[in-house]
Amino acid sequence: MKKITMYGIKNCDSVRKAMKWLNEYNIKYQFHDLRSDGLSRARLEKWVLSTDYESVLNKKSTTWRKLSKETQKKNSSSEAIKLMLAQPTLIKRPILDVNGFIYIGFTAEQYDIIFSSKT
Repeated sequence: MKKITMYGIKNCDSVRKAMKWLNEYNIKYQFHDLRSDGLSRARLEKWVLSTDYESVLNKKSTTWRKLSKETQKKNSSSEAIKLMLAQPTLIKRPILDVNGFIYIGFTAEQYDIIFSSKT
């Protein structure tokens, strides 16, 4: 039995597109809202370890652009984790956990590949 959890923020366009895609293909998943449901340090560290902090940190977000230049220049995994825990909108979305495998972002092509071998 596969366990699928999507992490994101409800009003994020990429999250909505990913949810629509999953629903169109009748793929059951659990949605975890990073704002209302929170995020543990352990889970965020797992994502960073399975990829890297730069893959998880959304440097294109409005939240990132509002940070001071000094804060933006702090380039370490631990600093990025602190920032993302304090401000979940700094996390790229959606993050999809399929049986422990982590996928970041959404494109229909990416999801076609993920689920062609998993469904």
